[in-house]
Amino acid sequence: MSKYSSHLTTILLALLVTFLWSTSFVIIKIGLNEIPPITFAGLRYTIAFICLLPFTFTKSNSTIIRNLEKKDLFKLVLLGILFYAFTQGTQFIGLSLLPAVTVSLWLNFTPLIVAVMAIFLINEFPTKLQWLGVILFLLGIFTYFFPVELSENRESGLIVMTIGVLANSASAVLGRSINRSARINPIVVTIISMGIGSILLLLLGIILQGLPTISFENLLYLLWLAVINTALAFTIWNFTLRTLSAMESSIINGTMLIQIAVLAWIFLGEAITLQKGIGMLIAAGGALLVQITKKQKPV
Repeated sequence: MSKYSSHLTTILLALLVTFLWSTSFVIIKIGLNEIPPITFAGLRYTIAFICLLPFTFTKSNSTIIRNLEKKDLFKLVLLGILFYAFTQGTQFIGLSLLPAVTVSLWLNFTPLIVAVMAIFLINEFPTKLQWLGVILFLLGIFTYFFPVELSENRESGLIVMTIGVLANSASAVLGRSINRSARINPIVVTIISMGIGSILLLLLGIILQGLPTISFENLLYLLWLAVINTALAFTIWNFTLRTLSAMESSIINGTMLIQIAVLAWIFLGEAITLQKGIGMLIAAGGALLVQITKKQKPV
């Protein structure tokens, strides 16, 4: 296989992953008609954790886990709480209160907040191009929501999603600091943090919302989300990051906003007006500018 065709295959694999992640928004919206959001999130990531657990028994990963220091374990526990318990929990709650496209758009605040947090936490200053991206993103958000008329449900949903975006941003900075040392295999980072966060999320969901009877159709959706859209998709994405540049992975990831809009329109009947469409495109372009100047981190 030539270098060009190999690279093209990697790009197509990355696009496949973003498509799988985009379908998650639609599947979750359908499943929320029967399964409470926190319990749903806990079930999805607990099943995904069980699927990935066998990887901890390989010789190299077992050695890494045995040699983990207390500070490493603390960071992994914190990552699990921030990225899975908070970020994923609030995302499922957000999807129970808001249209899928609005949740997707709000999640695009993450790179902006990460860029600002990086100034104070790791002394990493945004470039002029990144600041332009911030301005464009905010302009896109304003265009999408103008005029601002929020129902009680939508207002609550945006508050929940804001908490989720802050948790997601903090977990991104923490994850970068863990991966920067390159001492812990990414699969070990994922398994330990996912295990802690997902079990916490599931217990919280059962205590607060109970464990409902799940229909066969929703059980299939749940298994698909856990096995294909989480365990398999994250594994493939990590593989593509070894080859793709930061710009390529950012552009591919940025297509999710459009993919989700199209899927939500087809399967959920969430219509997008011309104004909202323009706002989405401006915001997506701004979020892209914030990300593309960053160096690709080894995974």
